[in-house]
Amino acid sequence: MLLREGGYLTDLPRAGDTADAPVAPGQLASHYAPLASVRLHATQARKGEFLLGFGPVKGDLSLSVTGDLVEAAANLYAALHEADARGVTRLAVAPIPDKGLGRAINDRLRRAAAPRDV
Repeated sequence: MLLREGGYLTDLPRAGDTADAPVAPGQLASHYAPLASVRLHATQARKGEFLLGFGPVKGDLSLSVTGDLVEAAANLYAALHEADARGVTRLAVAPIPDKGLGRAINDRLRRAAAPRDV
């Protein structure tokens, strides 16, 4: 059973878990989310946005300037925390290829962009 996309799977279902109940925090619709609103698939920043770049899309910060998915995955949460530390209120994120490890990165980004209870 795939609980969530990632580099490797360590979460295993436990006895008594139901199909609808999350077994790991990363399975929630909104998991770690920065304080800022998040816009995905951005190739440039709009006025007032902080751009998180990837590969050819240059940003205020970059997950990986070379487009390396392993580097991007390793930098993702640090970049989101850095945006919070800088007081960013509107965050735009460059497109990440939706293949291999990119699927896991995009999964985390969709959760970061998901509506959340306030």
